[in-house]
Amino acid sequence: MHPILSVLIRRPELVSDHLSSYAGLIREEAAQVGAEVAKRAVAGAIAAVCGLVFLVLAGVAAMLWALTGFHWMLVIAPGVFLVVAAIAGMQAMRKLPQAAFRETRSQLSADAQTLQALGARS
Repeated sequence: MHPILSVLIRRPELVSDHLSSYAGLIREEAAQVGAEVAKRAVAGAIAAVCGLVFLVLAGVAAMLWALTGFHWMLVIAPGVFLVVAAIAGMQAMRKLPQAAFRETRSQLSADAQTLQALGARS
């Protein structure tokens, strides 16, 4: 009889403990990735709002410039929102770290190697 089957029959609690450990590990790593995704979503929303504010202020500045002439505040006021939108947009566009679910992948790999070694012995 294959060693895995004998463990499943004689000690099913070991398998359930192992699977619950996997679930905990996946839950923990998903929370970390979820936090990163949430940060990027907030940065994207900030970039979108600041971009819209920039467009409105740039239009108002253009109308005021046509009426009153050039003044530095007509550039600075919309420019601040453009800079904030650019910074937030860069934060939102960052890639997720390659380390996402690294521990789960290494654990699955170790388990697969163990199963292959057990299969080769039997």
